[in-house]
Amino acid sequence: MPLSAAPRIAILGFSIECNKFAPAATKAHFLARTYLEGDDILTEARSPAPTMLPETPGFVAAMDADGKWDPIGIALAMSEPNGPVEHGFFTELLATISRRLTAALPVDGVYVCAHGAALTTAEDDPEGVLFETVRRIVGPDVPVVATFDLHANVSDRMVDLIDAFIGYRTNPHLDMRERGAEAAAAMRELLAGTRTERVRLRLPIVPPTVTMLTAAGPYAEMIRLGQERQQQMAPAIMNVSVMGGFAYADTAKNGLSVIVTARGDRAAADKLAREIAQYGWDQRARFYPKLTPLDEAVEKALAVARDPSAPALAFADVADNPGGGGRGNTMYLLRAFAEAGVKGALMGVIYDPPLATEAHRHGLHYNFAARFNRAETTNFSEPWTSPARVAALHDGNCVGRRGIYAGTRLALGPCAALAIGGITVVVVSHRVQCADPIFFEMMGLDIGRARSVAVKSRGHFRGGFDEFFGPEQIVEVDLPGLTSPMLHRFDWTRLPRPVIPLDDGVQFSLA
Repeated sequence: MPLSAAPRIAILGFSIECNKFAPAATKAHFLARTYLEGDDILTEARSPAPTMLPETPGFVAAMDADGKWDPIGIALAMSEPNGPVEHGFFTELLATISRRLTAALPVDGVYVCAHGAALTTAEDDPEGVLFETVRRIVGPDVPVVATFDLHANVSDRMVDLIDAFIGYRTNPHLDMRERGAEAAAAMRELLAGTRTERVRLRLPIVPPTVTMLTAAGPYAEMIRLGQERQQQMAPAIMNVSVMGGFAYADTAKNGLSVIVTARGDRAAADKLAREIAQYGWDQRARFYPKLTPLDEAVEKALAVARDPSAPALAFADVADNPGGGGRGNTMYLLRAFAEAGVKGALMGVIYDPPLATEAHRHGLHYNFAARFNRAETTNFSEPWTSPARVAALHDGNCVGRRGIYAGTRLALGPCAALAIGGITVVVVSHRVQCADPIFFEMMGLDIGRARSVAVKSRGHFRGGFDEFFGPEQIVEVDLPGLTSPMLHRFDWTRLPRPVIPLDDGVQFSLA
């Protein structure tokens, strides 16, 4: 098909990170976060504070800047991390994409905003199914470019059925917009005639989440090696993506993966993928988590409260991270801080719609018995009751200030700040990880004056709260929860075995 002066590019997406151990995600979860069809995708992507994550706005902005094009919105569905997606909604979304993409033909290219760690209640590789659907409709010669979260669990279909595989490089994810722009550059190249070869290698390593930061550590070094080699091997290599994966999906495609997209040179792609994979395997002893026991965390919080000259501390409840499917409402850390008499502390954000609604009904300064998790049935989300005072109320509408939510329009529903002894707890009605200072600041709380700040987040808070806490001020607490980095606490059924860090005597060879 001859290329038009203004190439017609279809834009679509399906983005969610799914924890097999969490309750199922429904259509309502996508409608509450981002569900768009047709021209609404372009309108939202070009808005100053979109609801969608930044990859698609980055792609659209770069395509706008690079020259004429004719974008065609298909359908875009995004949700906060959750359990497996109800399969009925996924098939409904596929049908919508199929109908709209077929009606849009002919197209010159397709951009897909994916995550890579989705599940449905009946399918372990929904992204692969999505790419099969797209390729069946547009044919083998139309360029398909996709962006992925670096927690993607990568199947053969996810690599073989697209032309450029572009994964995040930062964790916390601060480069999403840049990766969207990179996808646009790849699309322009492919439209000009470049043809690619992709190579994927998977290691028998399922990295715990806390070993996958990209400021330092073995995973950071693998990514850095890939970027250095890509520059050195230019122009042969288009992209290097090192995908750490998402353990809690519990699928056969789990495992640390290296994907290299080359400009026609498969041998170069294979050589580089092998070098990075071998480096990762040589670092395998470093993919084991190290967390702080709860009693030690409590002592640290008490100590900084007693000593105003000591640096304040951030405590990460990594086992109850809504950004990985956690419910964001376990009481272990809050209860321990309250019972120990910790003072000068902020904690958030706790997902508890009934409690937030009750606080709004009572109004400011009301003293009452705050009953947490009165309607929750998920494992680890145990009820707890404490005397509390309503310290602040908010409607939950805000725009992210820093980190992964910077510039993103968010609706958290009715929110309340509750004073429980020396702790002020922020309660929200829409589940979200505490990755942005705005969640405290919108309640009138001063993070800079707090001695301790406890967050329901695994790592993205580092990109939002880094103006308050350096790496040496962060305490990752060992607690029960749906996103615990202590992987031996879960009952795995589909994960490839043996793998590090779960098994002894794991073997791997590139020979």
